[in-house]
Amino acid sequence: KLTHSNPIQPCLGAKERNELVAICVRSVFSLPSVQTMQEEDRTNADFIQMLYSQTLDALQTLLSSLFLEDPSPAGLTSLLEPLGPWMTSAKAHERARAVNSNVFLLNCTLQTQLFFTSFTIFGFPMFGLLLGRLILRICDPDEEIGHEALDGVIILYTILELQKKSIDKEETNKLELYKSNKRFLGPYNPVSPCQNILRMIAEFGDFLGPQQVKDLLLAALEGLRDDQETPSKDTAEMMQLASEVTLSSVLEWYRHRVLEVIPDIMNGIYMHLSSIHEPRAREVALLPISLLASSFMTEVVIALLMCPLPLDSNGAEMWRQLILRKPSCDIRDLLKLLLTSLKEKPITKKGRASIIPLAAASGLCELLSVNSCMGRVRRIYPQLLLALLVQVHYHIGVNLPSNNYSFRDGPSSIFIPVRWVVKVVKTLLLKMGCSYEAALLENQGGWELMVLAEHHHRGVSLLARAMVHYSCQELCRVLYLLVPLLERGDEQHKITATAFFVELLRMEQVKRIPEEYSLGRMSRGLTNEDPIMKVLCIRGLVLLAHRSEKRAKVQALLPSMMKGLQRVDGLLAVEAVSNVKTILKSQDKKSTDITTYLEILQVLQPHFNDNREEVRLTAITLFGKVVRLLRSPCVPLTEQQLVNCLVPLILQLQEGNPAVGKKCKKTLSSCCYHMAWVLPKMVYNKKPWDISQQTVTKICKYLVNTHRDSAVVFLTQSLEYTKSPRAALRRSAVTFIGSLVPCMEGMLTEEILNEVKAALEALRHDPEASVCIFAAQAQDHVLASCWRNSWSLPRGDAWVCDPATNHRWNSSKENLPVSHHRRSSILDPLRAWKKSLK
Repeated sequence: KLTHSNPIQPCLGAKERNELVAICVRSVFSLPSVQTMQEEDRTNADFIQMLYSQTLDALQTLLSSLFLEDPSPAGLTSLLEPLGPWMTSAKAHERARAVNSNVFLLNCTLQTQLFFTSFTIFGFPMFGLLLGRLILRICDPDEEIGHEALDGVIILYTILELQKKSIDKEETNKLELYKSNKRFLGPYNPVSPCQNILRMIAEFGDFLGPQQVKDLLLAALEGLRDDQETPSKDTAEMMQLASEVTLSSVLEWYRHRVLEVIPDIMNGIYMHLSSIHEPRAREVALLPISLLASSFMTEVVIALLMCPLPLDSNGAEMWRQLILRKPSCDIRDLLKLLLTSLKEKPITKKGRASIIPLAAASGLCELLSVNSCMGRVRRIYPQLLLALLVQVHYHIGVNLPSNNYSFRDGPSSIFIPVRWVVKVVKTLLLKMGCSYEAALLENQGGWELMVLAEHHHRGVSLLARAMVHYSCQELCRVLYLLVPLLERGDEQHKITATAFFVELLRMEQVKRIPEEYSLGRMSRGLTNEDPIMKVLCIRGLVLLAHRSEKRAKVQALLPSMMKGLQRVDGLLAVEAVSNVKTILKSQDKKSTDITTYLEILQVLQPHFNDNREEVRLTAITLFGKVVRLLRSPCVPLTEQQLVNCLVPLILQLQEGNPAVGKKCKKTLSSCCYHMAWVLPKMVYNKKPWDISQQTVTKICKYLVNTHRDSAVVFLTQSLEYTKSPRAALRRSAVTFIGSLVPCMEGMLTEEILNEVKAALEALRHDPEASVCIFAAQAQDHVLASCWRNSWSLPRGDAWVCDPATNHRWNSSKENLPVSHHRRSSILDPLRAWKKSLK
């Protein structure tokens, strides 16, 4: 019925047309071979042959009808595309049907004059692929297929010649031109079909533009795929040979034409490699990389930088192909290109993420696996190391677009760019023989520090210290490289470079560096707005102070070191003070300005209540050590500073943390020893105050009697601790306030009392039940103290239920308002707390 069908009205749309052709081609081409069908039914062998011929005729009639509906390059392309996958089938009868249908369509095209009115080589996107697929089939083990494929190439050449002559308006006999081309291109050579391939590629040169050369190369790769049924050994070997001859000859003769399509070629190779597993076939598929890199290395490297990340085995092999196969590119130039890419930022000026630095790091990691590269890598090792460390800083918190990822273990795999760059740093260190340094960072958590924004400089410093400790032979080169780089780049670059440079100041070679680049640079950094830079420069000055010729100059900078640390983050502050303390220990106490000690104590005290235990412990410990460095007798300023630390330390003892309590006790002892104070023994007791309220009262009486001028300061400090995020400190603070206020007769103003009232009232609704209870008890004690001492309570005070009894304290419990009874004071906040939970 198909052979006598009329044109479909209305014409099919493009989508329906493509689906129709694909279904018909698949249903016919997937049939068993005629011989197989005849063997299964020998009695009807002649009928099977006739039916099969009619089926092929029907398919060809359909293809011819559809082509005549749209006799244009686009129409022809839509009919040829479904035939492509069958051209590389493992079954000879399927390849034969595909080649036969391609040749049939080309014959139809040759006979259709309308086709040439709209035909141009560059307007026929299927030309390169079609030529490549037919050329590969010339080497088919089945000689009939090879002969017919060669005929199809001759017809295609004739079509191109006709198009060329039609432009020149020459009258041409198509049959004569075909016969002439058949003689010109030569007969089929079944013994050495590769000779036919070489001749075809050479003669088609006038018709091959960049896109056609690219498609021809990608068509050659199709013959290497093994994602279909396993072909016979002869078929696989012939296809590999045909592909290799095609790839090498095309790139040898037309390499200069592919410059603009190199990214497409690299992407095509990458996509095909996932379906090419046979080792020899993969070698052939990777051949264009080394051939192109020998002439266009920059373009090839840029194209490889676009591979999805993290690199899978295919992307990694493409990178290694640059130097493993001949002709290989110049390793020195390749490393320079990668180093240039590693100096870029992963975030562009427009705020878009760029994968280029990360891809360059990945490419470098693959090249490091090739031993022949190591000599060249060592020459630029300092530059590579510093560039990678800066990239680690750049990639902290950076998430690249998901379309740049390739998931090895499925989409659920998490790819963290910063950790990938750290992996490359490790690889570089190990390849350069720095295994001890890498192991030290592993043991001390240095790699984890590097990937955190607030700790990155610590990880870099640890690496530099490890390299100094193990006397890395490349450190001198790194040192001299860093000197001019410290002032360049942005914030991340400067922090990373400075963190590394500072640790190198302990090297003997630093003596050769002009003082302007060591001491001068560190002293200028003390005024930097970035607190990390301040701390790093303090660290640098401390290291320089170990040199006798620099010690006096560094000591003169002590006031500048401490200036500005008041508002620095606790971890940075204690880190800086810890460094400064080493200078104080090494110098004569008599020559040291007491102001420096006081500034250090002022910096440390606010961090006693830091949320981070590490900061609290360090701050308290350093405070005690600095106190022990103070010379006697003390001056009033020193005494006031130490008095101000009493309440914070006493409250910290009640936190319930054994480590913090131990340090507080030791620091308190140091302060008392220096000032010749004799604190009540119960001050050092770490038992909870709720066991004995009298203990807190005795401590408060002692503090107020001994340091009456600082009583208000004690109360203010206690109020600050009521805001602590740790319930134990809030509880001890309200207990302390409840005992301190009654001891401060005549010292409190109405404003301070209002502040105490607001703080205790807020804590009656604290999420922690014990805090609510102790806040209520503190309210009782404060109110009782006000009554006892006839203090004027703040106006509108809700603590007093009966204003008539406000004039005087009555020692009889029965005469107190009901709200002051102990039972009510405890139950009320408990009820409020339960209500807030609901």
